[in-house]
Amino acid sequence: MRAVNAPRLGRVVSEIGLGCWQIGGDWGDVDEQRSHEILTAAAEAGVTFFDTADVYGDGRSEQAVGSFLASRPDRDAFTVATKMGRRAQPHQPAAYTLDAFRAWTDRSRTNLGVDTLDLIQLHCPPTEVLFNPATFEALRTLVQEGRVRSWGVSVEKVDEALRVLGEDGLASIQIIVNVFRRKPLERVIPEAADAGVAIIARVPLASGLLSGRYDEHTTFADNDHRTFNRHGEAFDVGETFSGVPYDVGVRAARQVAALTPEGWTTAQLALRWLTQNGVTTAIPGARTPQQAIANAAVGDLPMLDEPTMAQLAAIYHDSIREHVHSSW
Repeated sequence: MRAVNAPRLGRVVSEIGLGCWQIGGDWGDVDEQRSHEILTAAAEAGVTFFDTADVYGDGRSEQAVGSFLASRPDRDAFTVATKMGRRAQPHQPAAYTLDAFRAWTDRSRTNLGVDTLDLIQLHCPPTEVLFNPATFEALRTLVQEGRVRSWGVSVEKVDEALRVLGEDGLASIQIIVNVFRRKPLERVIPEAADAGVAIIARVPLASGLLSGRYDEHTTFADNDHRTFNRHGEAFDVGETFSGVPYDVGVRAARQVAALTPEGWTTAQLALRWLTQNGVTTAIPGARTPQQAIANAAVGDLPMLDEPTMAQLAAIYHDSIREHVHSSW
């Protein structure tokens, strides 16, 4: 696994991380033992970056990560990123106060079993929050108080990412970027690289579309967001299948799958594409230990050739761009 330096984060992290939404909730049922097996498989395969949030399973994901790492003698080799803000009810700008930040990070510190969080991220807050200077003063205060080592933002839109890039102390930006969501490549990723800000690529497989395993007849559990948020009923529709209409995504994913090198999975192709496009770490989830191992194995695969990269770009421009590019 290739290690990538994240200057503002002050850490070296694996280029393939593990997204821990799936071990908390909203992806069907995952029991505690299976969560531990997935985390173990990822760590043994070289993953050193775990991303979670206080709302994933109402804290179950954080607790699972914390319990797992507490059992390891090499705990300091891992970086855990969590997120805050989505617990606010209602989810309004006025809820984003220093006192709320303290309460949310205190809860996450308890769930993770640590005194200081490695990285706290605002969890796709209302856009107005990112235009309020007090927001960033409060985040810097959390660092001064020792509650967190670093802070970043998780955003929905490119414009939001560009807004925060100049903030003093910003360590990371988490944003949806994948073969079906290319807009961040235009400015966000190169400008973040220039500033030493880490780019965390979430939804790297477009909620599984880019695994190449789904077709028009695939169904998902009722408690899986790919059922209940397909049209943005619960949260931003871009978080589910990257905002691509399911039938459009299935057809385009077949074209992507046809480009998969012999001996690779289509998911590995999609993840290798990301690592060639300047992200610091990509955070695919995993439903099984085998998936976690296969994702991590991308770090040992060769780079994609230029014809393949060009064909992937053509699939986006011909089939996907009209559905996503102007929205995020």
